[in-house]
Amino acid sequence: MAIGEPVDWRMDLGGGVSVALVQAGVFTSDAGTIFGPVPRILWERLVADEINPDMTLTQALNCLLIETPAGRVLVETGAGERLGERKAAQRGVAGPWIVPALEAAGFEASSVDVVALSHLHWDHAGGLLRADGGAAFPRARIAAQADEWEFALGSNPRLQASYEQDELRLVEGLGRQGAARGDEELLPGVSVMRAGGHTGGSQAVVVRAPRGGSSGAGRSGGASDIGRSAGSSGPGRSGVVAFFGDLCMRPWSANPRWVPSFDDFPLTSVEVKGSLFRQAVEEDWTIVLSHEPRTPVGRLTVDRDRFRFTSIL
Repeated sequence: MAIGEPVDWRMDLGGGVSVALVQAGVFTSDAGTIFGPVPRILWERLVADEINPDMTLTQALNCLLIETPAGRVLVETGAGERLGERKAAQRGVAGPWIVPALEAAGFEASSVDVVALSHLHWDHAGGLLRADGGAAFPRARIAAQADEWEFALGSNPRLQASYEQDELRLVEGLGRQGAARGDEELLPGVSVMRAGGHTGGSQAVVVRAPRGGSSGAGRSGGASDIGRSAGSSGPGRSGVVAFFGDLCMRPWSANPRWVPSFDDFPLTSVEVKGSLFRQAVEEDWTIVLSHEPRTPVGRLTVDRDRFRFTSIL
């Protein structure tokens, strides 16, 4: 599968609960920055088949659409279309944006009840507004951690560089009104877990199957089939799907000690990743990676004193 080619994946958890992957475009990141303190000699072979001539990696903007009997939850919004030509070019951003991506799959943005954001960095919260400044999801609660709003709009220059503060202030009122405060169930079966690490208020999103529900997973024939059931390809026995945001961006993120340079609290990242990943292994969760373009769905297994991510696609 080529980078930039959409990955069509959906898991039916039973009882009217399903999770589908929606890719809202791509961007590029400096390869060394992604690996942070990890020496190049250790990571270079992992990306040999995808690294760009300018030493960047193309990153997917992976979002999830969760359907439940109680409503629809969108996880992440991608970079959106309000960066401007200069910033978009610098960051290698290209669409499709989240709203047209959802519409191509047969879903209106106005049907989304909750937008759950792992954190408020530009590549995760940039799609909250349309190009004209209107709300992209006019009926939706915006559910990021309350603490994340404090970090995102604070005065620390290190943190300011990671957020598009002017854009966030346009949605600050709704964001603070709908903010989560610690672990919380957003809708029955859909919960957030406060994590920290990557940012001060990062959170994971966890979807659990209804009791007694059966599940199946697979690839659909195309983006327009996102709402249809797919054949079984071995979902986690627990019927749990988890999205850890940028605590688990790419397959090599499964090593808790490999943290990118843009983790604001790297020591917390290492600790939190170890705890979350251990729970994911013990409970056999299906994991969706935030920026992996080709094989973003899989499971974690124990690998000596760390973990390993194995794709199920």
